[in-house]
Amino acid sequence: MYSFKNISILIFLLVTPFAFSQVKFEAKVSKKTLGVNERLRVDFEMNQDGDNFNPPSFSGFNVVGGPGQSVSNSWINGKKTFKKTYSYVLAPKKRGDFKIGQASITIDGETYKTIPIKITVTAAVEKPKDPNDPSYIASENIHLVTEVSNTNPYLNEAITVVYKLYVSPSINLYDIDVLDIPKFNDFWNQEIKLKELKLENGAYNGEDYNYVVYKKVVLYPQKTGKLNIEPLSLNIVAAVPTNRRDIFGSRIMQRLSTTATSSNRAINVKPLPEAGKPVDFTGAVGDFSFKVTASKTQLDATESLQVKVNVSGKGNLKLFNLPKISLPSSLEVYEPEHTENVRTNLDGMQGSISDNYTVVPQYKGKYPIPSISFSYFDLKTKSYKRVSSNEIVIDVQDGPVNSGDANNDTVSGSVKQRVVLNNDQFKFIKTKTNFTAIKSSHFFKTNLFWSLVTLPFLLIPLAMLVRKEKAKRAADVYGNKIRKADRLARKYLSKAKKELGKKEAFYIALEKALHNYLKAKLHIETSEFSKDRIKDLLNDKGVDAEVINDFNSILENCELARYTPITTVTMQDDYNKAAKTIALIDKQAR
Repeated sequence: MYSFKNISILIFLLVTPFAFSQVKFEAKVSKKTLGVNERLRVDFEMNQDGDNFNPPSFSGFNVVGGPGQSVSNSWINGKKTFKKTYSYVLAPKKRGDFKIGQASITIDGETYKTIPIKITVTAAVEKPKDPNDPSYIASENIHLVTEVSNTNPYLNEAITVVYKLYVSPSINLYDIDVLDIPKFNDFWNQEIKLKELKLENGAYNGEDYNYVVYKKVVLYPQKTGKLNIEPLSLNIVAAVPTNRRDIFGSRIMQRLSTTATSSNRAINVKPLPEAGKPVDFTGAVGDFSFKVTASKTQLDATESLQVKVNVSGKGNLKLFNLPKISLPSSLEVYEPEHTENVRTNLDGMQGSISDNYTVVPQYKGKYPIPSISFSYFDLKTKSYKRVSSNEIVIDVQDGPVNSGDANNDTVSGSVKQRVVLNNDQFKFIKTKTNFTAIKSSHFFKTNLFWSLVTLPFLLIPLAMLVRKEKAKRAADVYGNKIRKADRLARKYLSKAKKELGKKEAFYIALEKALHNYLKAKLHIETSEFSKDRIKDLLNDKGVDAEVINDFNSILENCELARYTPITTVTMQDDYNKAAKTIALIDKQAR
């Protein structure tokens, strides 16, 4: 018989190996809250070796270091311990809450996973001052500066924002990448593309520095009051000098990844003066010329001509409406084709915009195109100016006479006269013919005759079916409203659809289409555009909150898309979402 003591010893010997063979696989992070300009270290540790290690996707972060692998074996009090670690260094892409997802590994045929860890990324933080810390040395010798051309502009006056990266000559610069871009809320913005990053000589705080112009943006403020230009954050790979020296006495350089963040810049936007503001003012700010021209002034009825309303010059050309022309009712006028020939540089928008009307006269006569005027705010004189076009007279020389000329607002060029009859009025009628006989045939006996006779009877059922479907469609009020909304969406988004695949042109056209739709639907001007204003107006119209949020999110995508890589699939998704949102707004709005 075994004693109780012997049985206890046997159980202990059997259980001990299982207790010491328990697998541990866990994730550890250096910190759970960090600034957008800081780094995060993530370690995946295991106490037994395994295969098929799969890290998480690290969504919201850039991997700037790793994977690094380390293995350690040690004996403590006669017991062997094993530890294997996979390490990563991460840089946040933007502010927000993120998760370090599950990593997995296979150990002894079993799959083990880590527990997700929540990470909070805040705005850029001030780093501790340590003269021996390479990161501190980099922060003291690398500076990102925001230069603003005008901190006290008028509403819709162009300002230029230039981001310059200053680097001390003792620092070697290897690579620059965007970490966090400003959103430019409450501004219309256009980035000036740079062909290359060129290193130039300059001064920073009175000291010699090298600098790179990294980004140029032209902004047009769309709100008055104090507006904020958010900082730009860059991820920089550079080599900084250390306190160590080589055998020749030269300082040893240490390569590292660091961040540079510009400061917030506030500007004060002045409203346009109310004194002297014209009634027809639509928000044009700058220096412009205005004219109305016709492709021809003499033509015959049913011929067409082009009437062009053109504004050219320097200012916010894409952000106001052109005046409409007023034509006599006897001239048939088609919807104008809007064209833009605008380039944007550091001085703002320059070029011209125009509306081209196709006009077709119906009757003979002379028709005046009255003078129209265009108003704008001149930044040089800080006053409103009005430019008027010349009156144009269209002379329709041949065509039918309009019997309603007496009630028409046209200047008729024809004078009615009494017709005088004479004895030779039928002189043109021939009294002799040269007819010849033709062979007679019985058409009613042919197949063609009977086909023509029976065809109307065969078409009766088809006509009844078409009429029934037409009546059914006319009675479908809800369906007609949807179809009308879809047609409206396609109308406004037609230009954006043509630009699919061309990122910048597509999002500019899409943003303009959304703005034009709001102008037509809500009867507001470009200067009144803001998320809150749009939300309030659409709420008053009875539009669902979800649809309003979708509309604002598309506008945000248009702003962000200029600075982020975009695929054709994403552009198609944004186009489809815009078409759906416009259709829903038109269907729901009262």
